[in-house]
Amino acid sequence: MHEGVLTRPRPVPHARFRLFLLHHAGGSSLGYRSWVRHFPADWEVCLVEAPGRGTAERETPFRNAGHLARHLHGHLAPALDRPFGLFGHSMGALVAYELAHLLAAEGPARPAWLGASAWSPAPGPERDEPRHLMTSDRLRESVARMGGAVARSLADPDQWQAAEPLIRADLGLVDGWRPDPDTPPLRVPLSVFGGEDDPGVPPERLAAWDDHAEGPVEHHLLPGGHFYFVGRAGDVATRITKDVHAVLPRDS
Repeated sequence: MHEGVLTRPRPVPHARFRLFLLHHAGGSSLGYRSWVRHFPADWEVCLVEAPGRGTAERETPFRNAGHLARHLHGHLAPALDRPFGLFGHSMGALVAYELAHLLAAEGPARPAWLGASAWSPAPGPERDEPRHLMTSDRLRESVARMGGAVARSLADPDQWQAAEPLIRADLGLVDGWRPDPDTPPLRVPLSVFGGEDDPGVPPERLAAWDDHAEGPVEHHLLPGGHFYFVGRAGDVATRITKDVHAVLPRDS
């Protein structure tokens, strides 16, 4: 089922729980399709699509995480009528973080759980040049070092030419984000995921999540780099399921 921003590959009437999956920079909801079968049968998994790709390919990508979170808030609100959680990877984690704060402030409901993968609100190392302002060759090299599905298309000049504007826009959103010192700690059960060898978001940056959450934080470090979950979707889904079950009321 397609609903613009949301795709529900496996609709579940009267679902016990809804899980919204938010994609990384330069990616799309397609990257999560293989995950759906690994979650419990009574969960409805919703794939979230940011503008600039998929069915919203002709829409202008957002370059501000808060603005994108507000855009998604309006589309997700009707589906927040039962316990739900947010999971985002990289840019998706940043947007999920902003969305969780927006939902806490304005409703219509708070997430029961938040999963943040390969991103941290703690400042990273200063870059000589923001990635979205790099030359085309340097940007290709930077994306290639991160790995993932986008990197595999870099050898094809036509594919790169088509992907580059979206990648620049998404990386501009990520690189331009700055923490607001007045933002309160998250009051949402939080699980943090990452790769042991991710050079951009190393374990020490992930550990800093403990300072941005009011309650305990579950940490999951897995072998690999920024896209540690490639070939390991079942393992990640099992960990997500376990953490969500730990915070859901038994009768929900």
